[in-house]
Amino acid sequence: MPTFHSSVATFQDNSTHGEDSYLIRDLGNDNFLDAVMDGVTGHGGEEASQSVLDALSAATLASPEDVVAVLEEINQEFFQVGGGRFLLTTVSVALYLDGHLHVISAGDSPVYVINANSHQQLSGRVGGFLHVGVAQAIGATDGLKNLRRVEADIEPGTRLVLATDGVSDNLTVAELVESVRNSSTPDDASQRINDAVAARIEEGVLPEALGGRFRHDDRTAIFRFFGS
Repeated sequence: MPTFHSSVATFQDNSTHGEDSYLIRDLGNDNFLDAVMDGVTGHGGEEASQSVLDALSAATLASPEDVVAVLEEINQEFFQVGGGRFLLTTVSVALYLDGHLHVISAGDSPVYVINANSHQQLSGRVGGFLHVGVAQAIGATDGLKNLRRVEADIEPGTRLVLATDGVSDNLTVAELVESVRNSSTPDDASQRINDAVAARIEEGVLPEALGGRFRHDDRTAIFRFFGS
């Protein structure tokens, strides 16, 4: 399977709680690992999200099983210290190896794969479907029982987005997909989504499908565009 070169951009506003983290790691030969972590407020979230970032940064990663092993180990460490009540964070990982995308996630930080005429949400929640919450976060259980794993093929022009719920709770999937699809570069997508969320903050009102009221939270997103 061919491997496609990609370009990437990010944005982060951690001013609400300071508990989001993200990682972009070049694994060589156009392979990469992207990850977002959203620490659970009031449950040691900042320390937890940073610890997952540090672990994924330091590990040798040659397969999705290596990522799972890192998350299982740190989950056990968190649970031993926090007993399922402290040191909690979501994690969503996109691991691209040899032309194939592996998404590994715990909690509700969404990952989207967007093509010219279609899109998929590979983690997170959609109107109650795929709903995952604190009980599925890293550190919540003795043994990582609710880790979600999905694989996806990449084609020329595919666009990958990882986000925390400060983004996804304040924009509909349709709004996010349209903005990313209409962007010429990852930097353009980052600016469009950041501007859209900022406009929602100013308005203070959301579509009824999102509950009608803006949710103040940390906001982090990674935008990666694949070329030919």
